[in-house]
Amino acid sequence: MTSATAAGASPAPASPPPAAPRGRKSVTGTRRLVAALFLLPALVLLGALVVYPIGYSIVRSFYDSSGDHFAGFDNYQALFTDDGIRTALKNNVIWVVFAPTVATALGLVFAVLTERVRWGTAFKLVVFMPMAISMLAAGIIFRLVYDQDPDKGVANAVWVGVHDTFAQSSAFPKAHPGRDSPLTPDHGGFLTTAPVHTGQWVALPLVGVAPEQMPDGAKRAVRANPEPGKITGTAWQDFTRGKGVGRLGGVDPSELGYDGMRVEAVKDGKVVASAKAAADGTFTLPDEADGARLRLPAENFKAPYNGVDWLGPSLVTPAIIGAYVWMWAGFAMVLIAAGLAGVPRELLEAARVDGANEWQVFRRITVPLLAPVLAVVAVTLMINVLKIFDLVFIIAPGSSQDDANVLALELYRKGFSEGRPGVASAIAVFLLLLVIPVMLFNMRRLRREVRR
Repeated sequence: MTSATAAGASPAPASPPPAAPRGRKSVTGTRRLVAALFLLPALVLLGALVVYPIGYSIVRSFYDSSGDHFAGFDNYQALFTDDGIRTALKNNVIWVVFAPTVATALGLVFAVLTERVRWGTAFKLVVFMPMAISMLAAGIIFRLVYDQDPDKGVANAVWVGVHDTFAQSSAFPKAHPGRDSPLTPDHGGFLTTAPVHTGQWVALPLVGVAPEQMPDGAKRAVRANPEPGKITGTAWQDFTRGKGVGRLGGVDPSELGYDGMRVEAVKDGKVVASAKAAADGTFTLPDEADGARLRLPAENFKAPYNGVDWLGPSLVTPAIIGAYVWMWAGFAMVLIAAGLAGVPRELLEAARVDGANEWQVFRRITVPLLAPVLAVVAVTLMINVLKIFDLVFIIAPGSSQDDANVLALELYRKGFSEGRPGVASAIAVFLLLLVIPVMLFNMRRLRREVRR
């Protein structure tokens, strides 16, 4: 202790505190005012393009179609009473349940399998490529893919090809008896008007098949020679081009036989014998057919299989979901592949060493470790399908657009086609309320991942 302190002298005054900085700086050294100035254009755009439209839609949803009179909750009541909106709600539920699930599952399968092949990168590129196509272009592509005509629509071309491999269609769908024919209609086929007998030649003339549509194996028709104890006959195209050319009911040189035509002998409603016509249309029946009537069964005239009505009322929604999955499975695959790259390989190898097969490794280790990524992908796709519009509007034809209706499409129709902007605004607000919880869930999961 010094003598000054001992004598009770006061200590020297402390130095004044440093002057406060003019503006607090962020970690990066940027002043808040400068940061606010840089953010201002973005905030203005956000307010003009997001906040204002949301606020205006909420206000507009409480007014009638003219916008002059307050309607209260009448527009929101229409969400649950209007048949079109109820169909849209039902279809949106189908979309939310199936589209994200299928796309995420395919993305997971593709991501896992492509890790094991040499050309995995090229495969991922091909699967992800549809993401580069706009919804408009994808809709036009799949409108053609689902075309009913097998000569235009790829889906029906494949389906018809597979069907015809196992159940061949008839080559004579439009064949029918001509004038003064010995045949009469019978349950989709044709039956002779009189019984036939052995040693007799039976003429079965038909018309209605263009020469260029006859089977490739068809040959020039000939009159079968009668045989004792048997019934012979000819089934042929009784038509020759040119006025006054050819004899009605007679086999002319330019006429072709019905190759493969099935002929049945019927007694008392039972088939006692049958035969198939040769390439020249001739056929032979045994003596059991004596006294029977000959029938050309309906299977000879079955119309060609025309495939599936993909865009009909019952299949239009699954068909459009298929187009969506084609586009977004690549997106799911890329995100899941990124998550898979971070999975510790030691865990997988340890499981294999312990005797687990590949399915057990996938189900009990890979999938649980990828659960956070799978959840983010699925929720992101849910948000996306809640506002799906383009594919439904383009792919669904007018005849089945009501059956494929979704909320975003109904919003467009109510606002622009039916002139009911109040109901359209109510649908927009309802969609926003559906999306917000899913968005918050996704943001919470992303924040948890960042903290880890």
